[in-house]
Amino acid sequence: MSITENAKKYHEKMFPGYHSSFFETDPEFIERFDNFAFDEVVNSDDLDDHTRMIAILAVLIGCQGIDEYRAMLPAALNFGVTPVEAKEMVYQAVAYLGIGRVFPFLHVVNETLTEHGVNLPLEGQSTTTTENRLHGGIRAQVDIFGEEMRDFWKSGPEESRHINLWLTDNCFGDYYTRTGLDYRQREMITFCFLAAQGGCEPQLTSHASANMRIGNDRSFLIKIISQCIPFIGYTRSLNALRCVNEAEMAG
Repeated sequence: MSITENAKKYHEKMFPGYHSSFFETDPEFIERFDNFAFDEVVNSDDLDDHTRMIAILAVLIGCQGIDEYRAMLPAALNFGVTPVEAKEMVYQAVAYLGIGRVFPFLHVVNETLTEHGVNLPLEGQSTTTTENRLHGGIRAQVDIFGEEMRDFWKSGPEESRHINLWLTDNCFGDYYTRTGLDYRQREMITFCFLAAQGGCEPQLTSHASANMRIGNDRSFLIKIISQCIPFIGYTRSLNALRCVNEAEMAG
Protein backbone atom coordinates (compact mmCIF):
# COMPACT_ATOMS: atom_id res chain seq x y z
CA MET A 1 0.00 0.00 0.00
CA SER A 2 1.38 3.38 -1.03
CA ILE A 3 -0.17 6.34 0.78
CA THR A 4 1.52 9.55 -0.34
CA GLU A 5 3.43 11.63 2.18
CA ASN A 6 1.05 14.53 1.61
CA ALA A 7 -1.95 12.33 2.35
CA LYS A 8 -0.29 10.92 5.48
CA LYS A 9 0.54 14.40 6.76
CA TYR A 10 -2.95 15.74 6.14
CA HIS A 11 -4.56 12.71 7.76
CA GLU A 12 -2.33 13.19 10.80
CA LYS A 13 -3.35 16.85 11.04
CA MET A 14 -7.00 15.83 10.97
CA PHE A 15 -6.74 12.84 13.28
CA PRO A 16 -3.52 13.01 15.34
CA GLY A 17 -2.32 9.54 16.26
CA TYR A 18 -5.35 7.77 14.76
CA HIS A 19 -4.86 4.58 12.75
CA SER A 20 -7.89 3.55 10.73
CA SER A 21 -8.91 -0.10 10.71
CA PHE A 22 -9.54 0.33 6.96
CA PHE A 23 -5.79 0.07 6.49
CA GLU A 24 -6.18 -3.60 7.44
CA THR A 25 -9.62 -4.44 6.04
CA ASP A 26 -9.67 -2.34 2.84
CA PRO A 27 -6.09 -1.40 1.99
CA GLU A 28 -6.56 -0.93 -1.74
CA PHE A 29 -9.61 1.26 -1.29
CA ILE A 30 -8.11 3.43 1.45
CA GLU A 31 -4.95 3.94 -0.60
CA ARG A 32 -6.94 5.39 -3.49
CA PHE A 33 -9.39 7.35 -1.31
CA ASP A 34 -6.81 8.92 0.98
CA ASN A 35 -4.47 9.80 -1.86
CA PHE A 36 -7.34 11.39 -3.75
CA ALA A 37 -9.21 13.16 -0.92
CA PHE A 38 -6.30 14.16 1.27
CA ASP A 39 -3.61 14.87 -1.32
CA GLU A 40 -4.90 15.41 -4.84
CA VAL A 41 -8.08 17.27 -3.83
CA VAL A 42 -6.81 19.33 -0.89
CA ASN A 43 -3.78 20.42 -2.92
CA SER A 44 -5.76 21.31 -6.03
CA ASP A 45 -6.37 24.94 -5.02
CA ASP A 46 -5.59 27.56 -2.40
CA LEU A 47 -8.70 27.11 -0.26
CA ASP A 48 -7.84 27.35 3.43
CA ASP A 49 -8.45 24.39 5.75
CA HIS A 50 -10.97 26.26 7.90
CA THR A 51 -13.24 27.05 4.94
CA ARG A 52 -12.73 23.57 3.51
CA MET A 53 -13.87 21.96 6.75
CA ILE A 54 -16.95 24.18 7.05
CA ALA A 55 -17.95 23.16 3.52
CA ILE A 56 -17.33 19.47 4.23
CA LEU A 57 -19.42 19.53 7.40
CA ALA A 58 -22.22 21.29 5.53
CA VAL A 59 -22.34 18.80 2.66
CA LEU A 60 -22.25 15.90 5.09
CA ILE A 61 -25.33 17.31 6.78
CA GLY A 62 -26.90 17.86 3.37
CA CYS A 63 -26.29 14.30 2.15
CA GLN A 64 -27.16 12.76 5.53
CA GLY A 65 -23.66 11.40 6.04
CA ILE A 66 -24.05 11.10 9.79
CA ASP A 67 -21.24 8.59 10.39
CA GLU A 68 -18.74 10.55 8.30
CA TYR A 69 -19.90 13.76 9.99
CA ARG A 70 -19.22 12.18 13.36
CA ALA A 71 -15.72 11.32 12.15
CA MET A 72 -14.98 14.68 10.49
CA LEU A 73 -16.26 17.05 13.17
CA PRO A 74 -13.24 16.49 15.47
CA ALA A 75 -10.97 17.07 12.45
CA ALA A 76 -12.80 20.31 11.72
CA LEU A 77 -12.30 21.42 15.33
CA ASN A 78 -8.58 20.60 14.93
CA PHE A 79 -8.51 22.92 11.91
CA GLY A 80 -10.03 25.84 13.78
CA VAL A 81 -13.75 25.46 13.20
CA THR A 82 -15.22 26.81 16.42
CA PRO A 83 -17.97 25.20 18.49
CA VAL A 84 -20.20 28.17 17.65
CA GLU A 85 -19.60 27.71 13.91
CA ALA A 86 -20.34 23.99 14.15
CA LYS A 87 -23.58 24.66 16.01
CA GLU A 88 -24.67 27.45 13.69
CA MET A 89 -24.34 25.16 10.67
CA VAL A 90 -26.61 22.60 12.28
CA TYR A 91 -29.15 25.22 13.30
CA GLN A 92 -29.31 26.78 9.83
CA ALA A 93 -29.60 23.36 8.21
CA VAL A 94 -33.06 22.97 9.76
CA ALA A 95 -34.40 25.68 7.42
CA TYR A 96 -33.14 23.81 4.34
CA LEU A 97 -33.37 20.15 5.37
CA GLY A 98 -35.99 20.08 8.12
CA ILE A 99 -35.62 18.84 11.66
CA GLY A 100 -36.37 15.28 10.53
CA ARG A 101 -32.99 15.11 8.80
CA VAL A 102 -31.04 17.44 11.09
CA PHE A 103 -32.05 15.99 14.48
CA PRO A 104 -29.32 13.29 14.51
CA PHE A 105 -26.65 15.89 13.67
CA LEU A 106 -27.70 18.07 16.60
CA HIS A 107 -27.12 15.09 18.88
CA VAL A 108 -23.71 14.36 17.33
CA VAL A 109 -22.47 17.94 17.59
CA ASN A 110 -23.57 18.10 21.23
CA GLU A 111 -21.90 14.78 22.04
CA THR A 112 -18.68 15.72 20.25
CA LEU A 113 -18.40 19.16 21.84
CA THR A 114 -19.05 17.68 25.28
CA GLU A 115 -16.34 15.06 24.67
CA HIS A 116 -13.97 17.92 23.80
CA GLY A 117 -14.68 19.66 27.10
CA VAL A 118 -16.98 22.35 25.72
CA ASN A 119 -19.66 23.49 28.15
CA LEU A 120 -23.18 23.60 26.75
CA PRO A 121 -25.22 25.59 26.04
CA LEU A 122 -22.93 27.91 24.13
CA GLU A 123 -23.27 31.66 24.37
CA GLY A 124 -26.40 32.83 22.57
CA GLN A 125 -26.00 34.17 19.03
CA SER A 126 -29.50 35.48 18.34
CA THR A 127 -29.89 39.13 17.38
CA THR A 128 -33.65 39.14 16.78
CA THR A 129 -36.78 38.54 18.83
CA THR A 130 -40.13 37.08 17.83
CA GLU A 131 -41.33 40.67 17.56
CA ASN A 132 -38.68 41.97 15.15
CA ARG A 133 -37.47 38.88 13.29
CA LEU A 134 -39.52 39.80 10.21
CA HIS A 135 -37.66 43.09 9.89
CA GLY A 136 -34.36 41.28 10.43
CA GLY A 137 -35.24 38.74 7.78
CA ILE A 138 -36.19 41.43 5.27
CA ARG A 139 -32.87 43.16 5.88
CA ALA A 140 -30.94 39.91 5.42
CA GLN A 141 -32.75 39.05 2.18
CA VAL A 142 -32.17 42.52 0.77
CA ASP A 143 -28.51 42.47 1.81
CA ILE A 144 -27.95 39.10 0.15
CA PHE A 145 -30.29 39.04 -2.86
CA GLY A 146 -30.94 42.71 -3.55
CA GLU A 147 -33.60 45.36 -3.17
CA GLU A 148 -36.17 43.35 -5.15
CA MET A 149 -36.55 41.09 -2.08
CA ARG A 150 -37.86 43.86 0.18
CA ASP A 151 -41.51 42.93 -0.34
CA PHE A 152 -40.98 39.23 -0.99
CA TRP A 153 -42.62 38.30 2.31
CA LYS A 154 -46.01 39.56 1.15
CA SER A 155 -45.81 38.31 -2.44
CA GLY A 156 -47.47 35.40 -4.17
CA PRO A 157 -50.99 33.94 -4.26
CA GLU A 158 -53.04 34.50 -1.13
CA GLU A 159 -53.31 30.80 -0.31
CA SER A 160 -49.52 30.32 -0.24
CA ARG A 161 -48.35 33.79 0.75
CA HIS A 162 -47.68 32.62 4.30
CA ILE A 163 -44.83 30.43 3.02
CA ASN A 164 -43.00 33.46 1.67
CA LEU A 165 -43.61 35.16 4.99
CA TRP A 166 -42.08 32.20 6.80
CA LEU A 167 -39.10 32.18 4.45
CA THR A 168 -38.47 35.76 5.49
CA ASP A 169 -39.17 35.72 9.22
CA ASN A 170 -38.12 32.15 10.00
CA CYS A 171 -35.42 31.10 7.50
CA PHE A 172 -33.76 34.51 7.27
CA GLY A 173 -35.04 36.32 10.37
CA ASP A 174 -34.35 33.48 12.79
CA TYR A 175 -31.12 32.09 11.29
CA TYR A 176 -29.31 34.47 8.93
CA THR A 177 -29.47 37.24 11.52
CA ARG A 178 -27.52 35.20 14.06
CA THR A 179 -23.90 35.89 14.84
CA GLY A 180 -21.24 33.18 14.67
CA LEU A 181 -21.23 33.02 10.87
CA ASP A 182 -21.31 35.97 8.47
CA TYR A 183 -23.46 36.29 5.35
CA ARG A 184 -20.79 34.87 3.05
CA GLN A 185 -20.32 31.81 5.25
CA ARG A 186 -24.06 31.31 5.62
CA GLU A 187 -24.65 31.49 1.88
CA MET A 188 -21.75 29.11 1.31
CA ILE A 189 -23.19 26.50 3.66
CA THR A 190 -26.64 26.94 2.15
CA PHE A 191 -25.08 26.26 -1.26
CA CYS A 192 -23.51 23.12 0.25
CA PHE A 193 -26.78 21.95 1.87
CA LEU A 194 -28.62 22.30 -1.44
CA ALA A 195 -25.88 20.78 -3.58
CA ALA A 196 -25.54 17.76 -1.31
CA GLN A 197 -29.21 16.91 -0.93
CA GLY A 198 -29.96 17.14 -4.66
CA GLY A 199 -33.32 17.64 -6.32
CA CYS A 200 -33.45 21.36 -5.61
CA GLU A 201 -31.48 22.78 -8.52
CA PRO A 202 -33.70 25.89 -8.97
CA GLN A 203 -32.94 26.91 -5.38
CA LEU A 204 -29.28 25.95 -5.82
CA THR A 205 -29.01 28.22 -8.86
CA SER A 206 -30.64 31.05 -6.93
CA HIS A 207 -28.24 30.66 -4.04
CA ALA A 208 -25.29 30.37 -6.41
CA SER A 209 -26.32 33.81 -7.68
CA ALA A 210 -26.64 35.08 -4.12
CA ASN A 211 -23.18 33.75 -3.27
CA MET A 212 -21.64 35.52 -6.23
CA ARG A 213 -23.50 38.73 -5.42
CA ILE A 214 -21.99 38.95 -1.95
CA GLY A 215 -18.43 37.97 -2.86
CA ASN A 216 -18.30 34.17 -3.15
CA ASP A 217 -17.46 34.29 -6.86
CA ARG A 218 -17.62 31.50 -9.44
CA SER A 219 -13.99 30.55 -8.85
CA PHE A 220 -14.61 30.22 -5.11
CA LEU A 221 -17.75 28.11 -5.60
CA ILE A 222 -15.87 25.78 -7.96
CA LYS A 223 -13.23 25.33 -5.24
CA ILE A 224 -15.98 24.47 -2.76
CA ILE A 225 -17.54 21.95 -5.15
CA SER A 226 -14.13 20.42 -5.84
CA GLN A 227 -13.31 19.95 -2.16
CA CYS A 228 -16.65 18.25 -1.56
CA ILE A 229 -16.45 15.69 -4.39
CA PRO A 230 -14.96 12.93 -2.17
CA PHE A 231 -17.87 13.38 0.25
CA ILE A 232 -20.89 13.72 -2.07
CA GLY A 233 -19.65 12.17 -5.31
CA TYR A 234 -19.54 13.38 -8.88
CA THR A 235 -23.24 13.39 -9.78
CA ARG A 236 -24.38 16.05 -7.33
CA SER A 237 -21.11 17.93 -7.71
CA LEU A 238 -21.59 18.18 -11.48
CA ASN A 239 -25.18 19.32 -10.93
CA ALA A 240 -23.87 22.02 -8.60
CA LEU A 241 -21.32 23.12 -11.18
CA ARG A 242 -24.06 23.40 -13.80
CA CYS A 243 -26.09 25.58 -11.44
CA VAL A 244 -23.10 27.84 -10.82
CA ASN A 245 -22.55 28.23 -14.57
CA GLU A 246 -26.25 28.96 -15.14
CA ALA A 247 -26.22 31.57 -12.36
CA GLU A 248 -23.21 33.30 -13.86
CA MET A 249 -24.73 33.33 -17.34
CA ALA A 250 -27.94 34.81 -15.97
CA GLY A 251 -25.88 37.63 -14.48
